[in-house]
Amino acid sequence: MNTYFLVLPYDNCHAAGPLDNGNFELAPKSSDMKGTVVLKPHAIPKWEISGFVEYIKAGQKQGDMLLVVPEGYAAVRLGNEASIKQRLNVTKGMYYSLTFSAARTCAQEETLNVSVAPDSGQLPIQTVYSSNGWDSYAWAFRAIYSVAEILLHNPGVDEDPACGPLIDSIAIRALYPPKATNQNLVKNGDFEEGAYMFRNASWGVLIPPNIEDDNSPLPAWMVESLKAVKYIDADHFSVPHGKRAIELVGGKESAIAQVVRTIVGKTYELTFAVGDANNSCKGSMIVEAFAGRDTVKVPYDSKGMGGYKRAVLRFVAVSTRTRIMFLSTYYHMRSDDFASLCGPVVDDVKLLSVRNPR
Repeated sequence: MNTYFLVLPYDNCHAAGPLDNGNFELAPKSSDMKGTVVLKPHAIPKWEISGFVEYIKAGQKQGDMLLVVPEGYAAVRLGNEASIKQRLNVTKGMYYSLTFSAARTCAQEETLNVSVAPDSGQLPIQTVYSSNGWDSYAWAFRAIYSVAEILLHNPGVDEDPACGPLIDSIAIRALYPPKATNQNLVKNGDFEEGAYMFRNASWGVLIPPNIEDDNSPLPAWMVESLKAVKYIDADHFSVPHGKRAIELVGGKESAIAQVVRTIVGKTYELTFAVGDANNSCKGSMIVEAFAGRDTVKVPYDSKGMGGYKRAVLRFVAVSTRTRIMFLSTYYHMRSDDFASLCGPVVDDVKLLSVRNPR
């Protein structure tokens, strides 16, 4: 078995960058293919494949349907029980986040298994959040060994064995989970620490549902919902504070949460920013914030052109652990694109105790 190692470039002292041939622009030899089907396990440079894997070029059709390649010249499609994998050097004990793009091609209930032993997860990709025809996703793991084997697998059992997700643009980033401080009891409250973002990707990165905080591509935060939340950057969106923020794109089905340490009987103030991402997401928005048993609804009238307001939730802790959560009351679609989900932005979340509450 051939083994490939990736030397990652450094970005702001974080190991980050695309995997070797992570965009699949290096094609298999024509002698290793039959039509679009890849015939040999190591035919795609830097990757090992298993099962029915197709090499799809931009502009290629399946019947009357144009197959969408998320980025560049080519992508791979994973048929039933097919997989791709690559090995790379990592630092044992470190946390990492994978970012990749996926497009659904056939079944309504398509899923994708992502694993780096011993961690694994199943990502639902039946909901397409943007009109591009694809979305970028993030998934995190902790390195148990010094060499990680990244594997993406389609567990589907579609009647058409060729049906399955298109995969493209795979990258990795080391994560450095922030700690609570005397300036903020919420960890990573400004969302600056998180998944890798491609510089030319103007659609953000989805943090899938049911993500726990132990191995989260958004360190310290959980996605406790049926739908994903979107991780956005200041290069392509309006962000209230710093370079990163969260867009709640799935109404009440799209929520982020964190459990923080509190002292019973003490008064605390949870402050945060609510705004819009300057992505034509217009209308009356409401962000619901929860802190234990207390809640506040923050209205925001979005013009879809950026902007934000500050909000506060004061509460008295009734437990040594208080669950902080944010969700959007309503569902929203972009006014210039009725096929793309959108929603209010949450950023700059801070929690501090009030010394002399009135």
